[in-house]
Amino acid sequence: MWSPWRWRVAALIGAGTALLVAVPTAVIPNPVFGRAVAVTWWSYPTVALTGLLGGLLLATYVREPGQERGDRALRLGTIGGLLSFFAVGCPVCNKLVLLAVGTAGAMAWFAPLQPLLALASLIVLGWSLTLRLRRQVACRTS
Repeated sequence: MWSPWRWRVAALIGAGTALLVAVPTAVIPNPVFGRAVAVTWWSYPTVALTGLLGGLLLATYVREPGQERGDRALRLGTIGGLLSFFAVGCPVCNKLVLLAVGTAGAMAWFAPLQPLLALASLIVLGWSLTLRLRRQVACRTS
């Protein structure tokens, strides 16, 4: 149902989204950002699925003739992306977490919650994508 242009946009934005999450959290090792705690096994699929869902979601905003806009799904998608960022990040490298609960709290309290944040992020991204895709099908005029 999508044009080739929209699929290309989805692929490019998906790759960009995955990089935007993986590089600053050092899931992809790089010379600019580092981690004090090793990357967890579930971080890789979380980054990949965040890129996939994020790319598809943002591609729904590539406007085709007659398509109307909806901001609720965009807000949900933004929340899902941010949750994913916190989910795969190093628990003791996150300044907000360190300010809130300290180093000991980051490892004892925040680190065990990260897999739940990852799951929540993917659920919210999937939900927002579903909202957008339903609207596209419901409003299709051709």
